[in-house]
Amino acid sequence: MSTQKTVRQSADSVEENKLRLEQEKAEQIVDALNTELANSYVLYHQLKKHHWVVEGAEFLPLHEFLEEAYEHVEGGADVIAERAQALGGVPVSGPSNQEERATVEFEGEDVYDVRTMFENDLEMYGDIIESMRGSIELAENLGDPATAEILREILVTLEEDGHHFEHYLEDDTLVLEEATH
Repeated sequence: MSTQKTVRQSADSVEENKLRLEQEKAEQIVDALNTELANSYVLYHQLKKHHWVVEGAEFLPLHEFLEEAYEHVEGGADVIAERAQALGGVPVSGPSNQEERATVEFEGEDVYDVRTMFENDLEMYGDIIESMRGSIELAENLGDPATAEILREILVTLEEDGHHFEHYLEDDTLVLEEATH
């Protein structure tokens, strides 16, 4: 590990950006992006946990679905972090800072039945979708259509995945009742 400790930029600062977005506007947008980034990683960790612990007759398709869902969230988080940096900010990156910054809460370490896990996931998706809509509106109102468009693309994927969770929670199933007991 290097002994050199030159801080190039403080974590909560926003420097002048080359995208020519005014400093005050960039600060507000970076703040919103860091909230979205933190929320994304809370969701990512919850989905990853569920991917690890899912069991039952539908194990394999649920395991694969959860993997796809957390990969989507991680991909969106990466885009959000890069946008925050492009606007002169520092993406929130430490687990404790992300947890503190997030407006959603991890369900905890306990393992629940699949239905409860998916209900918890769907609830978090809904909260993040609402938050992201607010961040899109903020970016639009501050004259940053590019950030709004980036978040819109991520929002589409979040809504699609959230809708898939909703489908999984429906009552209809091909699994015989005796297979679930």
